[in-house]
Amino acid sequence: MANAKMMPAEENLMRNNPSTFASDVDPAETQEWLDSLDYVLEGKGEDRVRFLLSALENRAHARGVDIPFAANTPYINTIHSSDQPAYPGNREFERRIKSIIRWNAMAMVTRANKNFEGLGGHISTFASSATLVEVAFNHFLRGRGSGYEGDQVYFQGHASPGIYSRAFVEGRLTEENLECFRRELQPVMGLSSYPHPWLMPDFWEFPTVSMGLGPICSIYQARFNRYLHDRGLKDTSKTRVWAFIGDGECDEPETLGAISLASREQLDNLTWVINCNLQRLDGPVRGNGKIIQELEAVFRGAGWNVIKVVWGSDWDPLLEADKSGLLVKRMEEVVDGQYQKYVVESGEYIRKHFFGKYPELLELVKNYSDERLQKMVRGGHDPEKVYAAYKAATECKGKPTVVIAKTIKGYGLGEAGEGRNVTHNQKKLNEEELREFRTRFSIPISDEEVVKAPFYRPPEDSAEMRYLKKRREALGGPVPSRPKNVPTSQIPTIEDYKEFLGGSRGKEMSTTMGFVRLLTKLCKDENIGKQIVPIVPDESRTFGMEGMFRQIGIYAHSGQLYEPVDSDQLMYYKEAKDGQILEEGITEAGSMSSFIAAGNAYSQHGINMIPFFIYYSMFGFQRIGDLIWCAADTRAKGFLIGGTAGRTTLNGEGLQHQDGHSHLNAIAFPTVRSYDVCYAYETAVIVLDGMKKLYAEGETAIYYITVGNENYVNPEMPEGAQEGIVRGIYKLSAQAVEKPRATVQLMGSGTITRCVLDAAQILAEKYNIASDVWAVTSYTELRRDSQSVERWNMFHPTEEPKKSYLETVMDGVEGPFISASDNVRAWAEQIRPYLPGQMVALGTDGMGRSETREALRRHFEVDAESVVIATLYELARTGKVERSEVAQAIQDLNYDAEKPNPYFA
Repeated sequence: MANAKMMPAEENLMRNNPSTFASDVDPAETQEWLDSLDYVLEGKGEDRVRFLLSALENRAHARGVDIPFAANTPYINTIHSSDQPAYPGNREFERRIKSIIRWNAMAMVTRANKNFEGLGGHISTFASSATLVEVAFNHFLRGRGSGYEGDQVYFQGHASPGIYSRAFVEGRLTEENLECFRRELQPVMGLSSYPHPWLMPDFWEFPTVSMGLGPICSIYQARFNRYLHDRGLKDTSKTRVWAFIGDGECDEPETLGAISLASREQLDNLTWVINCNLQRLDGPVRGNGKIIQELEAVFRGAGWNVIKVVWGSDWDPLLEADKSGLLVKRMEEVVDGQYQKYVVESGEYIRKHFFGKYPELLELVKNYSDERLQKMVRGGHDPEKVYAAYKAATECKGKPTVVIAKTIKGYGLGEAGEGRNVTHNQKKLNEEELREFRTRFSIPISDEEVVKAPFYRPPEDSAEMRYLKKRREALGGPVPSRPKNVPTSQIPTIEDYKEFLGGSRGKEMSTTMGFVRLLTKLCKDENIGKQIVPIVPDESRTFGMEGMFRQIGIYAHSGQLYEPVDSDQLMYYKEAKDGQILEEGITEAGSMSSFIAAGNAYSQHGINMIPFFIYYSMFGFQRIGDLIWCAADTRAKGFLIGGTAGRTTLNGEGLQHQDGHSHLNAIAFPTVRSYDVCYAYETAVIVLDGMKKLYAEGETAIYYITVGNENYVNPEMPEGAQEGIVRGIYKLSAQAVEKPRATVQLMGSGTITRCVLDAAQILAEKYNIASDVWAVTSYTELRRDSQSVERWNMFHPTEEPKKSYLETVMDGVEGPFISASDNVRAWAEQIRPYLPGQMVALGTDGMGRSETREALRRHFEVDAESVVIATLYELARTGKVERSEVAQAIQDLNYDAEKPNPYFA
């Protein structure tokens, strides 16, 4: 039998619940069981112990014994001090380097706000996370140097001053750069407020300060790395994804909403570090609870490896001496709001209010001075504890790891804001606070200079600088950094896809069907087929994509471990380790995160991956607009396909599904080029041209194309329409009549183009009015081009004015212009100032509802008859027809003039 010496895990159990041992009715029997466990552990190892314990638990359940579920471990460090590895670095050098970085981070924000009141910035977040970040920089985060693929690091957004400060000390940024913190329009490169790749394209990799987006994107980035590896496109086996997160950020649904995916996919290439400084902007994260315990339970339940770093090494002797378990019991009792209180109080207060509850605990610290009690650090500020956690995280196999570390917000700021509720909004320090900060961290700056908060970098030949550079060289170079080289791909031409320009040859089909056929062929393309990444949130069958299941497979890291129920069918549900489709389940947020990972592969992995994210258009810009903005910031490339689009086209689904405003929303996204198509040939032209611009010519953009589910015959592409389709407008047809009373310009978008064509025929046959019918694929692109030309002309008044594409197309054309679409009117009204005549825009303003398409189009006043009435009324206003003729037309067309305004209905 093994000896009866108590093991660390046993001590933890006893400390967590000492009453279990106190009520032991047969201690001798208990000891026999414990000795037996020790015997098996020492002789046959941990796996055998786990098996036996599982077998015992199963037997107990079978015999009706109710075994309580424990989601939490004790409120102490997961890694016992006896299991800590030796620290590999020079603690003194690293402490000095960290102190210098702390100083410069603080000085950067302080100087900016002293010189320019109101610039803002954050001191306290990095102050709390400096040790967490610096241990990672010195020993774990790998750059993109020779022999390294490089890690992908999502830094906590509010801690950006600390990352800038390190880059300054490393020599990557200058004092002038730091002087221009949050001033990006200066002659010298300024520093963006937070991680923004759009603004600092060779520095930041991922935008993270919109809370929750960094965490969810990091999960899908780690999964996408596996996707590339499993499909044989890139060896990503040595790439680790790190995400540094705040505890308050965990309240965002996006932060925790996808953690089960990480464990389900066994993403042991993913490590999260949650900085639990217990404080959000206004106060405690969990004043009456314990955020560390709450998060542990959530992550353990989701299948993650959880490592808690709660207490620094100062606490180890007390925990070792705590034979009764009362210290751990007291640690469990105290809530986070009270732990914050201890930070700002004296050692005498801590002795009285923390240890004083139990006489045994007062006895435990009787030889500790008040000053010593006050200075005992939390685990997140102890490099040895943090290193041990990171090492264990990187060595864990088969599951992702979260390191939950307890820190103090504003650590080191003293009276200026350490642990106080105001600390998040602290922007600058006064002279006394600067002097105290300088002294606490031993920064070699004189009393005379300290008031200026000067930046400090050690001499190049100093021991600190040599150590700093040696560590980064050993790990592959600087982090973060974003490669500038953009790969190019051989993109097929429209000539290779001529069959998509010839129409549907008399057969009815939807634009969604046309797109799926195009996507299917792209996936088979010999040059780029493998680079296509179809992404769908559990709607493949809705979009008619089930035929692709068997052809290219649905990605699953484990392959398909079951026989699908539809295995006897041609289009069965096929999962495969090298599958190409990312079928994400019911999560647009997760799908968009995959889009971002795929859309950035050109930068992250040097491969042009071409994502097509297909989804209900209603649930794109409306539901996940923040993630689409994130994609733009991170310079992602790819195609968003808004399926089942249009407020009247998706007729049966009702209000929550009917999109008439996504194109209006898309206007706000500078890198998004949005198109509403009526015919399959328009989709093919836009996609192939977009692929050429993005992946052959190196442009950065996201294409948004809305397609519908209404079936109708598609005509051939008109001769010479290709440029107009891409630029936003082309002439579709002309309705001529003999001796017309007037000629009007009719403009249609999406499926409503067909209503406009019908209106042109009615106007000709019943009212002898001629018309030109224009297909407008993108009012937004027309507006942007017109604005750009107008701006150029304004700033070059003496040069020959340029003409926009819209002006060129409309040269010599007279109005009025009547437009109709399945979108809100404001989308079309963008171009009103640039047309050579009066414009009337019809659209689907108002709430959607379930009805037939015909009834809905009458309700929203975008059907053919509505276009006719709008046209006649506009002609009446200019005296070309009589107003009485408009009234008669309303009757003749069986139109209810008293119907409710659809905007308010």
